[in-house]
Amino acid sequence: MALTDADVQKQIKHMMAFIEQEANERVEEILAKGDEEFNIEKGRLVQTHRVKIMDYYEKKEKQIEQHKKIQMSQLKNQARLKVLKVLKARDDMDLLNEARQRMADIVKDPDRYAKLLEGLVLQGFYQLLEPKVTIRCRLQDVDMVQAAVNKNIAVYKETVSSNITVRIDQDHFLPSDICGGVEVYNSNGKIKVSNTLESRLDLVAQQMMPEIRETLFGSNPNRRFLD
Repeated sequence: MALTDADVQKQIKHMMAFIEQEANERVEEILAKGDEEFNIEKGRLVQTHRVKIMDYYEKKEKQIEQHKKIQMSQLKNQARLKVLKVLKARDDMDLLNEARQRMADIVKDPDRYAKLLEGLVLQGFYQLLEPKVTIRCRLQDVDMVQAAVNKNIAVYKETVSSNITVRIDQDHFLPSDICGGVEVYNSNGKIKVSNTLESRLDLVAQQMMPEIRETLFGSNPNRRFLD
């Protein structure tokens, strides 16, 4: 039986509807598969970058921890050095106190003290380089100083090739309570070389004091010259 045009159109519409439904289902399958593959790839990339980020921050934490350990070690070393400097400064002060005690012991030994006076007197001659000098000493040291002068005049003349006249001041004496030593003046008394035992020890202490002061209190920010 022949189909009418209406039947043909109806079948065509059914076929088109079927094809469209098949196409839609196929599109949905493709989209679903694409979403699935996208999510899988996204998850893979997220996991990969998460691992990289975790590794990065783990390395950073290790670097920070290592840096902290180095800083702590440096701070400990600095603190240790500072303690050592303070201990050295304290030892230096103890040495000065011990030196004062030993000076008193030297003065008690006539032979050692006489030898020391010879050196102090001769050094005074060399520092002044004057043809006439006056020596001031303790009253109890006059004889020893005179003996040192008598011995050193010849030594000075031989070394400097110049005469020297020495007078021991009999009107003014150094305080008897100092350890000892001499003061040597030029002829008009305007230039003095202080070679008392206390002055020599004070000179050493002054040379050490900047180092001791910096160790105890830190460097002076206002100091421009270090020599």
